[in-house]
Amino acid sequence: MIFDKIQQNLLMKKFIAPLFCLFLINCNKSENLAQPELKADLMEVIQEDKVISSATASPTANNISEKAISENEPNSKPQNINIISKKIIKNGDMRIQVGDIKKAQNQVNEIIKSNKAYIQKEEFQNTDVDENLDITIRVPHQSFGILVNSFSNGLGSVLSKNISSNDVTEEYTDVSIKLANKKIYLEKYRDMLKNAKTTKDMLEIQENIRELEDEIDVSEGRLRFIDDRVNYSTLNVSLYKEKVRSSTTSKIGFGSRFGDSVTEGWNSFVAFLLGIISLWPFFLLIPLIIFAWKKWRSKIRKK
Repeated sequence: MIFDKIQQNLLMKKFIAPLFCLFLINCNKSENLAQPELKADLMEVIQEDKVISSATASPTANNISEKAISENEPNSKPQNINIISKKIIKNGDMRIQVGDIKKAQNQVNEIIKSNKAYIQKEEFQNTDVDENLDITIRVPHQSFGILVNSFSNGLGSVLSKNISSNDVTEEYTDVSIKLANKKIYLEKYRDMLKNAKTTKDMLEIQENIRELEDEIDVSEGRLRFIDDRVNYSTLNVSLYKEKVRSSTTSKIGFGSRFGDSVTEGWNSFVAFLLGIISLWPFFLLIPLIIFAWKKWRSKIRKK
């Protein structure tokens, strides 16, 4: 009997040990299967929380500013800025003495036409001393030097010439970058306006949009102005003809200068005579003054 009990105990131990091992293995599998399920549940909860928070959060604040937008989205500014070529504005002023204004004007028109330029402004003045024709010319920047040389050679005697260049590349780049940022802010304000919940937020966003649109218009206008001045240079030409020739500037003979002097003297005499005639009211007062003076003297003598 004792031997049988011992055998039974040994058999029980043989069966219990494998069963215990199987139990441990099943527990490990269940734990491994439970972990990804828990992870998946957590991810779903997190996603739901994000959706709920984004749906319940107010899309606008009481004080909306560009600084807040830039802090919330630091990468909103453009990452790639196109390299801007050199922006140089060329201007010039020339004063040329000519013998015949009409002939010089025709030459100027031919030079302007050959260089694909155009006249922006033209002003003529005719005085007793000289004639002046002031012309403002806009010329493509690549033809500016050719135009200046054409006026310097063969048109007349150059009395003065001033050529200047102004590099506005830095200003153009700065305005372009600010303009790009303002357009980004404008789009974000428009998106915020669609999601605005209160009238106060809508009015505030609309005011910011209006200010940005005005600033964008000004910046775009400034860029257009710079492009125009860069693409077309400006040259101011003044054609000058002296009417009265002096002995120092005239290259004509003695006879012509003598005639000019006689004419000048006659004109001076006529001007003097006309000046005296213009004083005729004072001449009428002279007899009255003399009469009053004599009467006053006679009264004094009687006394």
